[in-house]
Amino acid sequence: MKLKSIIVEDEETSREILKNYIQKYCPDVEVLGEAANIEEALILIRNTALDLVFLDVEMPYGNAFDLLEKVGDVNFETIFVTAYDHYAIEALNAHASYYLMKPISIDELIKAVVYVTEIRTKEDALQDQVLVTKTKTVSGKITIPQQDGFEVLETADILYCKADDNYTEIYLNTNKKKLVSKTLKYFELALTESGFARVHKSYLVNVKEVRKYVKGKGGSVILSNGKQIIVSASKKSNLLNYFK
Repeated sequence: MKLKSIIVEDEETSREILKNYIQKYCPDVEVLGEAANIEEALILIRNTALDLVFLDVEMPYGNAFDLLEKVGDVNFETIFVTAYDHYAIEALNAHASYYLMKPISIDELIKAVVYVTEIRTKEDALQDQVLVTKTKTVSGKITIPQQDGFEVLETADILYCKADDNYTEIYLNTNKKKLVSKTLKYFELALTESGFARVHKSYLVNVKEVRKYVKGKGGSVILSNGKQIIVSASKKSNLLNYFK
């Protein structure tokens, strides 16, 4: 598939280098426009159907995170390009699909484009379909601590888990909720082999309960009970691998 893209970068030389790299080494990417600041980028984004935005972090009168906030809900992937590696974690939390450091490595650029292409292809195939997972039904149990001992839960009964600081809220298909004094990371490790996927820093879902995937800012999944949960860009590829 051909990825329709724009480059958002305040330095003209950097824009030209990136555009030349894309034209030479990424034939499946079409650069439809360039922007030197947030306002120019907003106009391009709002008037162009995009698959991908190459986005510099630091720009005059704002940064990449300000731009994403102004855009709101989006339907494109984001590759951050910057010289400042301390933005890495913030970039992932802001739904960046990939993170490139300056000076740009051609190999990393190609890898980033391949990664985005795979995501967009899978998203297009799964959009608005009733999903069937590749995983087989896994039976199992998990114990959760209680003040007077512990309780045993069937893993198949768990719809999703939500982080609450150092606690985790476990939502069951019986419309009940359990609050457990364990972190979400604990349940991620305990339930991965039972067909659970971390889709966001705050959410772990039972993939057998996922019914639809919706494209958007990072995308989201709709569970069997109608609950819609945001999917972080950094977690998207792993989730989509569970489906055809």
